[in-house]
Amino acid sequence: MKKEDIIITYGSDATSMTRALLQSIDIEGLLPDKHASIALKPNLVVAVTADSGATTHPEIVVSIIEFLQEKGYHSISIVESAWVGDSTKDGFRVNGYNQISKKYNVPLVDVKGDSYEKKTVDGITMEVSQTILNTDFLISLPVLKGHCQTAMTCALKNMKGCLSDRSKRLFHSLGLHRPIAALNVVRAADLIIVDSLNGDLDFEEGGNPVETNRMFACRDSVLCDSFGASLLGFELRDVPYIEMAEHLGAGTTDLEKANVIQLNEPSDEPVVRPTGRANYLGRYTEPDSACSACYGNLIHALKRLEEVDRLKNVKRNICIGQGYKGVKDPSKAGVGICTKGLGKSLPGCPPKAIDMIKFIKELNAD
Repeated sequence: MKKEDIIITYGSDATSMTRALLQSIDIEGLLPDKHASIALKPNLVVAVTADSGATTHPEIVVSIIEFLQEKGYHSISIVESAWVGDSTKDGFRVNGYNQISKKYNVPLVDVKGDSYEKKTVDGITMEVSQTILNTDFLISLPVLKGHCQTAMTCALKNMKGCLSDRSKRLFHSLGLHRPIAALNVVRAADLIIVDSLNGDLDFEEGGNPVETNRMFACRDSVLCDSFGASLLGFELRDVPYIEMAEHLGAGTTDLEKANVIQLNEPSDEPVVRPTGRANYLGRYTEPDSACSACYGNLIHALKRLEEVDRLKNVKRNICIGQGYKGVKDPSKAGVGICTKGLGKSLPGCPPKAIDMIKFIKELNAD
């Protein structure tokens, strides 16, 4: 797997999707030393289960451990720290990590109880987990989701769980963006496998999950977050730490040079209708057998339009889904390749949220 590769797979079975990504990566080419230490860094920011849209699906962790052990890697640990005020141990317990640890003989490392080493980058001194600094190969397992302070969180921000609570507080006092960029110069993940199955619409702690049924893998955390931002409907300027990290040499934001490898087509299973805030946004849509990857991107696009007070300008609902295949209707507009017979249609399977935003803006400017 090359630095510019972004490998994406669609579906609803996290176990098989994870294995498909791993098989396409050539892990032995990236890590030829079978005795190397490997740390898995999930997102367990709060003690809630993955269906909330906040935390990494444990099936992903299990699938990676099984795959690595089959390949002869046995120095594996799971390393994480919940946000300030919450218990990592509760997060481990709620998500079944204690049983995973026992079954596969993989230790759990709570960064809150780890030793730290001070590192300084860009004038910011932070306390970073010794376990993370000393590990040979770090696999980050972030959830792609919204965030109330930084707009989104994915690979770059997931590294914040490698800090002491004191440094986490410092990061917040400095506005998060510059410190997050600096942290990824100190230590960035060697491989990122993104849980983008049902990340929350707005908040790091979950509560408004949006089903998108996809996962993707990257080696460049900056490129990973640039791609993730486009899926959620954000411009790079909306998430300042991404370009800051690029300027510090942590990676590239150049998606035009990225090699996007799609392992399969989005699942044809109809999307599970969202609840709460996402359900409210759904009133601007006309779904008919819509795939979750496509519909989820549309929900994120509508949310971005709402944030800039442009949702009120939407004059007609957006059609989406396989039910529009073969439908010829010049009066309707839709997103996704299934709606190509409508009067106006945005191609893609699925289109990114950022492209949907541009399409809807142009549609309502007519």
